[in-house]
Formats: sequence, structure tokens, C-alpha cells
Amino acid sequence: MPVINRIAEFHPEMTAWRRDFHENPEIGFEEVRTSGIVAAKLREFGCDEVHTGIAKTGVVGVIRGNGASGRAIGFRADMDALPIEEQTGLPYASKVPGKMHACGHDGHTTMLLGAAKYLAETRNFDGTIYLVFQPAEENLAGGEVMVKEGLFDRFPMDRIFGMHNWPGAPAGTFLHAPGPVMAAVANLEATITGTGAHGAMPHNGVDPILAAAHVVTALQSVVARNVNPLEAGVITIGHFTGGHTFNVIPESVKLQGTARWFLPEVGDLLERRFHEIVTGIAAAMGCTATASFTRSYPATVNEAESTELAARAARVVVGEARTRPLPQPTMGGEDFAFMLNEKAGAYLFLGGGRGEGEAMVHHPKYDFNDEILPVGASWFATLAEQLMPRGQ
Repeated sequence: MPVINRIAEFHPEMTAWRRDFHENPEIGFEEVRTSGIVAAKLREFGCDEVHTGIAKTGVVGVIRGNGASGRAIGFRADMDALPIEEQTGLPYASKVPGKMHACGHDGHTTMLLGAAKYLAETRNFDGTIYLVFQPAEENLAGGEVMVKEGLFDRFPMDRIFGMHNWPGAPAGTFLHAPGPVMAAVANLEATITGTGAHGAMPHNGVDPILAAAHVVTALQSVVARNVNPLEAGVITIGHFTGGHTFNVIPESVKLQGTARWFLPEVGDLLERRFHEIVTGIAAAMGCTATASFTRSYPATVNEAESTELAARAARVVVGEARTRPLPQPTMGGEDFAFMLNEKAGAYLFLGGGRGEGEAMVHHPKYDFNDEILPVGASWFATLAEQLMPRGQ
């Protein structure tokens, strides 16, 4: 793959960093070891400033180029792992029980470190680069915390860019699109309460399991019959728990799930219908219910000009044929959305080259493809040199 020669030279070094992060995963807001290594390496590379303790374990490095322009851009990588037991059997598999880098954040961190090493050495740009190493992307909204703690006030940048590995796309292929690329997210919870009874004498109780089963089925009608067929929405119940044994009707049942959407009005519709269906069906079957629809991440929406600038850099690194429009947005969520709500920017996907039948992200057998490390690092570096050229 046509990457920056200097970055290609330290590809083995980057691979070693990535595999060390992989062996020692830390989940959201616990990335003490990871952020410590990141900060130490940024200092070792010669960054002008290294700031720690942002959003607990976040790190921001500052590199100033050659020239006096006031231009500034930001690059973001996430650092956290997931609460998953690894099943890869790799020599560098997680050494921490119940925790694993199953989404490739170890690779994201490494690619941005590789770009930092190159940019601090060469400084072939006129402006300031802010290297944002973010904690707690997985469900804990570390990006939102960084924004609330003044990320863009302390580090005033014109644009911010991020990238996620995409294992199902060919290795080294960049995917891009203006507008929404990842969905807004809400966490759903409902508790349906009836009256417990012996399973052989159901007429003596009010069965919350039956009511909850009707709720799960009815919720599938929301997207099928309430959302405009030309728009996107998802309601999924992923957890259903109630009862403890064969022959007892329990007092209550708990449901948990997720909702996804792009347009704000679709999110409002999903929220309204979720409450109506849970409480209405429960009441119709003699139960009571509580329902909560907790919005966690907004949609990730790329600004058009920033997207084209990001794609232009990708074309330099991997060529026109390997820089492709994203076929369609994904219903996955991403807290980089909070940064894009405040700043112009774009979020691209970098193909990881995993084939059909191989593990994808959030799977206990997933492993990041180390061959794309210099590709991602070269993209960050090229973007900096293109957006802040010397002498212009």
C-alpha cells in the first residue's frame, strides 16, 4: 500500500505498540496504563505540549509546525476496550480476564501515535495539530465529557477528524460520506409488574411475562408501521429477564434494549411509541409498567467540506480506486458525534480486510489487522500537510 515511507519504516514498532495495548486492555475511564503510555510516547516524540487528565484519562498532545499561521486542526483516537472475554488464542491475547480490545481502539490509538511520531519529526506543515486521545467511547460518552470539560476552548481547532477500522471492507480502503454516517442511540429499559402466583394456578395472579412478551412483539411494529419507510429506525430488545424457576409466575419482568435513528423526528417517534406500547399493553393486561428511553449518543454527521478534504488525503495515500463512497450509513453509534456537533469535521472508515466468516468488531474472536497501521497513520499525516501547507 502506498504509505509515507518514513511511517512505513516504523511499521514494526507500531505493531509492537498495538499488540501491547491489546494484551493490556482497559475499559472506559480506567485507561490509566494506556493513557500513561500515550503521554510518555508523545513526550518522547518531542510534542510541544502534552496535557493529561482530561475526562479523567484523556490525553491531548500539541505539535506546532513551521510557520506563523493561526491554523489548527484536531485528530481523535479512542483508547478504551470492551468488557468481553477474548477467544482469539493469539500470542498477544488479552491478559486481563473479561476485558478485550474487540473494536480496534488499540489500532486507532496506535495509528494516531504513528502520525504523531512522524509529524513531530518532520513538522512539514504551518499550523497547530491537536492529538486527541479519548477515553470511554464504548457506551460512556467520553467524547461528550471531553467537550464539556472545554476541549475546544482549551485547544481551539478549526476542524476535527476521526476514523474507525471497518473489518468488512478491503484492507486499506477508505470509505467516506457527507451527512449522517452513524446513528443516534438510546438505551431502553422497562419494568412490567404483575402479581406472582403458582404456575399451575395462573388465574390467581397477573402474569407479567405474558404482558412483556406482547410488548416485545408489539415494539417491532413501530419501525414497520410508524416510521416512514424511506427513513431508518431500529428498536431491539436485547435483554428479557423475569422469574427464577419452572412453576412460579414472577412478580415482575425487566426488558432492556436499544433504539437507533438518524433524523431527530424519528427519534422522537421511537421514544413516544416505546412509552405508549410498554405502558398501554401492560395496563391492558392488568399490569403496571415503568419505561425509560435514555438518549446516549446523537447521530454522527459529517460536514460536507471536511469530508471532501478527508477523502482527498485518502486518495493521496491509497489512490482513487481505494477511496470510495460509503455505500450506506451504519446503525452503530459513535460518541465522536459530540465533537462533530461542536466543530466542523469528518469521520471516515478504513477497511481492515476481514473476509466472510471472520470475526467482526465486538466479537470475542476479533483482531485488528496490523497491516493497515501505516495506512491510517499516513492518512492523518497527509491530512495535516494538505490542510496546513507551508508557505501558504
